[in-house]
Amino acid sequence: MPTFAAIDIGSNSCRLKIAKVVAHRLKTLAEDREVTRLGASVFDCGLVSPEAMAATIQALKRFQRAVQLHAVDQIRVVATSAMRDARNGPAFQAWVKAETGWNLEIISGLEEGRLIHLGVTGNEPGAAGRVLLVDLGGGSCEITLSDRKRIRETVSLPLGAVRLTGEFLPGDPAPEEGLARMRQLIARELRKAHRKIQPENVTLAIGTSGTAAALSDAVAAWSSAVKASGKTAGKPGGKSQKRSAAKAPGKPLQAFTLSPAPASPAIASTRQVRKLAVRLAQMTVAERSAVQGIGPRRAEIIVPGMAVLLTFLERFHLPAIYYSRAGVRDGVIADLAARNVGAELSRLTREQRREVEDMGRRYGVPVEHARSVAHIAGLLFTALHPLHRLPPAAGKLLEAAAHLLDVGHYISSSSHHKHSYYVVANSDMPGFTERERVLVAALCRYHRKALPNPVHTAFQSLAPEEKRALTVLIPLLRLADNMVRGPERRIESLTCRVQNGEVTLLVHSTGDIDLEQWGAERAAGTFQQVFNRTLTLVRAR
Repeated sequence: MPTFAAIDIGSNSCRLKIAKVVAHRLKTLAEDREVTRLGASVFDCGLVSPEAMAATIQALKRFQRAVQLHAVDQIRVVATSAMRDARNGPAFQAWVKAETGWNLEIISGLEEGRLIHLGVTGNEPGAAGRVLLVDLGGGSCEITLSDRKRIRETVSLPLGAVRLTGEFLPGDPAPEEGLARMRQLIARELRKAHRKIQPENVTLAIGTSGTAAALSDAVAAWSSAVKASGKTAGKPGGKSQKRSAAKAPGKPLQAFTLSPAPASPAIASTRQVRKLAVRLAQMTVAERSAVQGIGPRRAEIIVPGMAVLLTFLERFHLPAIYYSRAGVRDGVIADLAARNVGAELSRLTREQRREVEDMGRRYGVPVEHARSVAHIAGLLFTALHPLHRLPPAAGKLLEAAAHLLDVGHYISSSSHHKHSYYVVANSDMPGFTERERVLVAALCRYHRKALPNPVHTAFQSLAPEEKRALTVLIPLLRLADNMVRGPERRIESLTCRVQNGEVTLLVHSTGDIDLEQWGAERAAGTFQQVFNRTLTLVRAR
């Protein structure tokens, strides 16, 4: 079974995960992590520093050795908030390509949220109800409302721990003025998020990434220390605890004025988070480093991270938060597996289909018509495989283009195919990689009028294998678009017969196919140009 690798280049750290499909389940083979602080200089001056880039490249080279050792079949390398903001992002992408051969994909906040959701819901049994997910990274914070493992809403906020530290907390300990301004920004951003998400009847909150991990570890370490000492915690805020904290601020968490942890070490109450956030903000970096569960590197950015988590819990009226180890890398692995293992590899996933249909609706595309075109396109892709010989995943791109080829009408009916290209190429499409979006846009561009020309920008930007895929998919998309004539979906299935330079499509239909035959004749010229074969559409008897 195939082996997959995911690399998440975040604003604070780089992470690797390698997993293999075993008995229809993903088995983790290797994991690695390196703190590189790629976003530290980005949030200050808009550029990734040479030192951070070099450190990240070294980490990627180490990851590459693990990828080669495990004979990985497919890898996806993604970057998040820092690279979205960096003006020298393309230069870093080129450096990664030169050193590793990998294509670094800069994903949007919505795609980041989708991958986090996919990773968490695939790894946490408790995430099956109505759940809020909060992922607090170095550069951004993604909040997702999930209902029965389906995303209802996602927002991406500029509230990453590295970003906030650089902007508001340059001193040690954190200056009061900076803390006050930071908390105002956090409160304003989370108010907007609350209005957009409207999280009624949420049963569970799950936190991911480093800050949530530090919170979970700190509370767990304190709870274990209390159990080991055979004592119970004193009254929160009591004199003995305050005195202990004042004398030894760098001691483990049992010195803090916290209530006992809940039964599970992976949960922290809002009250615990509040007390921990207040205490850590009063410490120096050295003192925070000595706290069990925090550590030296997390100590530098834990204060804004805890402030975001606390405000999140209070704004969304949540009593507690659970911690999940899953994150972007887990979502990437699950996404790769879904794309490459299963019976319907040439069809869009339910999530992808929902995305393109929603996008079509935004631009006034009739959904039922688009579904009919996509249905015919899928039948053609399967029937004509002996001619195009593309991998199954190309069928998903054809189906997506069938849904979106008319979005350009929203701008103008004149040259709408060019407008469709612009809209798709510049849209955020969670569930699709950057290269997939580019190919879908190119298919929309050439669903009518002239075939690709080497001087066209839309064609020049493609790799050789992408150019071939585009060229052989264009006739199929044009056929599908022309064969949908009327509101009824009469064609049930297609079979292909190739003989003496002629292609005959046998149509299994519920009625006559006169209109479909006429539509196919309109697109037959393009088919012959590309495949050097004539095309005939006949009804099967």
